[in-house]
Amino acid sequence: MNQAVAGAFETLCIHYGEDRRSDHGAVTPPIHQSSTFAYPDAESFSGRYAESPARYDYTRVANPTTDLLEKKIAMLERGESARAFGSGMAAISAAVLSCAGSGDHVICVETVYGPTRRLLDEYLPRLGIEATFVRGIDVADFGGAIRPNTKLIYVESPSSLFFELQDLAAVAQLARTRGIATICDNSNATPYFQNPLDAGIDLVVHTATKYIGGHSDLVAGVVIGSAERIARLSTREGELLGGISEPFTSWLMLRGLRTLAIRMERHQETAQAIARRLESEPRVARVYYPGLASHPQRTLAARQMRGHGGMLSFRLKDDGRRRAFALVDALQYFFIAVSWGGYESLAIPLEARDPESGEPCWIVRLSVGLENQVDLLRDLEHALNT
Repeated sequence: MNQAVAGAFETLCIHYGEDRRSDHGAVTPPIHQSSTFAYPDAESFSGRYAESPARYDYTRVANPTTDLLEKKIAMLERGESARAFGSGMAAISAAVLSCAGSGDHVICVETVYGPTRRLLDEYLPRLGIEATFVRGIDVADFGGAIRPNTKLIYVESPSSLFFELQDLAAVAQLARTRGIATICDNSNATPYFQNPLDAGIDLVVHTATKYIGGHSDLVAGVVIGSAERIARLSTREGELLGGISEPFTSWLMLRGLRTLAIRMERHQETAQAIARRLESEPRVARVYYPGLASHPQRTLAARQMRGHGGMLSFRLKDDGRRRAFALVDALQYFFIAVSWGGYESLAIPLEARDPESGEPCWIVRLSVGLENQVDLLRDLEHALNT
């Protein structure tokens, strides 16, 4: 199969970048489970970096299985290149550090993924990097926070817990006029439903543990962008910090990509049904899901997204801790567990600060899996009545 194979998203997931002739006709690519690659002679070893493409040397630098994964994900995200990491936070940390250093300033949405906020708020100040957090639903939120030393704007659209959107094209344009880099966490939408690079964002990051892996059996991350940015990131943050994706994990992600499109359609279909049911429930005060017609940013969602995943949150009218815990404890098919984006449904109660009022509240976050839709709706009905 030619590496330049064309086709729709689902076809590219299966065929792009694969050369089955060199793999003895295997329809599933082999795992190159090796840390080290040998050379036939000393001359080959001495010139290993001068060849184009460079020879494989050490898996911390590059590996054939991981290379195939990176080619596929770069194509799906409509980027030039990608770098795979051993976790989502390894990818996020590398991406941020590739754009900001000592004395620099970062602007980030306030409802960003919790560990990302901790990285910016607690850890990076030790390296002389400051961060300002803004709501981000208006591009003016970012414009008003820019300082002379601002080097990065970090967005996550839809963002965690409350699933608010940022206007990616407007943010990218603002940043370009000021010489500021941009990063978007696209883990929620996946490249199936959204491509931030098309809007002018510089780097896209994924916690690939979630929808890209899809089976709750791996931990990984990916950064996608231009060939120049990814080459620089790979040789600095990638190689020197060492947060690689090891070959078997890369192979598992290749497996996950083959069913990504069909899984995302199913996640969306069931999540839409659950969000609508919860929205009609008198005991529910608010449902947070960008796929609802009532979502305040529905017009923006329709413009920059092709669909929505299986993540949503809701707030009960009795939004205290006791009621949120009781509802989650009454669920049968929703596991109580961290993470999301796998085949299984998850539910967790969380205390959060409402982005509109600033008041603390308890919400229930759902990751809608691939179980039968009727079973999940019945499960929620039972829990609401408990």
